[in-house]
Amino acid sequence: MLNELKIAETRHFQDKIKIEPFKNAYNKIYNYVYTQLKENPFFGKNIKKLKGDYKELYRYRIGDFRLFYLIYEDKRLVIMVDIDQRKDSY
Repeated sequence: MLNELKIAETRHFQDKIKIEPFKNAYNKIYNYVYTQLKENPFFGKNIKKLKGDYKELYRYRIGDFRLFYLIYEDKRLVIMVDIDQRKDSY
């Protein structure tokens, strides 16, 4: 689609998805989550804007994992910052 946003991954994110248990979730992230975020990264049942010190970040809930990302609307870009298990992310 013409209005889709692009997805970029930080080096930290790329390194983290190579290790267990995140490695197994990456296929779902790439094929399902990225498709959704390209169309609308602001709203969805698994999307939440964070508050306080992290007010620039959004999180996407994937089961026990939390995917954190930034949105640069002017550049039409979503940057994947981090992924963590829920118990370790808050």
